[in-house]
Amino acid sequence: MRSLKRSGLSRASLLTGIAALAALLVAAPAAHAADTPLRDLAAAKGKVIGTAVTGSELTGTYGAIAGAQFNSLTPGNAMKWGSVEPTQGTYNWTEADQIVAFAQAHNQQVRGHTLVWHSQNPSWLTNGTWTPAQLGTLLRNHITTEVTRYQGKLAAWDVVNEPFNEDGTYRSTLWYNGLGSDYIAQALTAARAADPSAKLYINDYNVEGVNAKSTALYNLVKSLKDRGVPIDGVGLQAHLVLGQVPSTLQQNIQRFADLGVDVAITELDIRMQLPATDAKLTQQAADYKAVLAACVAVTRCAGVTVWGFTDSDSWIPDVFSGYGAATPYDENYAPKPAYHAIATALGGSSTPPTGACTATYSVTSQWNAGFTGQVRIACSGASLSSWKVSWTYGAGQQITQAWNATCTQAGTAVSCANASYNGTVSNGGSVTFGFNASWSGSNPLPTVTLG
Repeated sequence: MRSLKRSGLSRASLLTGIAALAALLVAAPAAHAADTPLRDLAAAKGKVIGTAVTGSELTGTYGAIAGAQFNSLTPGNAMKWGSVEPTQGTYNWTEADQIVAFAQAHNQQVRGHTLVWHSQNPSWLTNGTWTPAQLGTLLRNHITTEVTRYQGKLAAWDVVNEPFNEDGTYRSTLWYNGLGSDYIAQALTAARAADPSAKLYINDYNVEGVNAKSTALYNLVKSLKDRGVPIDGVGLQAHLVLGQVPSTLQQNIQRFADLGVDVAITELDIRMQLPATDAKLTQQAADYKAVLAACVAVTRCAGVTVWGFTDSDSWIPDVFSGYGAATPYDENYAPKPAYHAIATALGGSSTPPTGACTATYSVTSQWNAGFTGQVRIACSGASLSSWKVSWTYGAGQQITQAWNATCTQAGTAVSCANASYNGTVSNGGSVTFGFNASWSGSNPLPTVTLG
């Protein structure tokens, strides 16, 4: 959907340069060097985890993270009509080629974005006076030229971007006004002819949950399939606001899948009102986890792409005044709680950096045949969106009941996980749970493991 910040002497470029210089002095980025890369976790689930990128920044720390953590790249701006054909008949493929080459070198997919949109078109196109026949020819020629150039190199294309208004009516655009709604079928047909192997998508925003707009998209896809028009998937952009992940997200993904098309979360970011706080970052982590979990739960959800992985390269502050901190990494390329939440949703460990969160076991009272125990989980320098602790008893102790956690015991091994209401532990916060247990003879304190 939206532009990443453009290259030049921007805050993003300056931070990239500083980070690259720092990488010569210290190991970078060490904050998650020991974690399993997101791309490996996603691949194990049969999913894509992608990011939108700016080609000129694919060096230094930015390039290292983009290459190591993601198995798919989306050009933020480089493949849009205004970028590739700023003057009619004169093409500039430099940045697009750079991103494709980077992806090939790092064994990554590329998602083309976007062929037909109402925005970021060249002025010669938007200011021209075209008959329907001329406009149709321009549309088909542009798609044929661009898709043919990257034939066999791209996994998918966002062929048509944002065709609907919020109420489900068609957006008034150059294409709709000149060609009617059939411009969508024309675009998909031309893209299929140019590259039969690429997956073809229609992409839009505010269609993540079940609503009038997503239902219009659903009806369009059903109609296209009934007509035999090539359509392989729908993209749900997912530019979300903190705490507002639609409750019908998974249901919506599933209903599109039931039509026989793939679904992708294509432009995920979750913005918050600044300044960011530990509580907001913890909520953001829970939101990211919810989106990833919804995709993981549906077989035909192809995967999730974040719209820029670092706050230094995010479009949000420039468009939504007072909002930001929307991506999984902060402006200094440190992974935020959202990063760890994505990893957890993809089946990775939820264990925070060593020592950042701890679990402490204590006995609060004891009598002849039993005792009451408590475990306190506290974080400093990290946060948790869920937790699990375990220990092994050494003197035959046996848990008889627990509260504020779900505990199971098999022999001497005990495992306790958070309840539905207390999985979140903010940076600087803590939660406790308790239990009663029996004992006989001695009651030594066990060593507790978090994670």
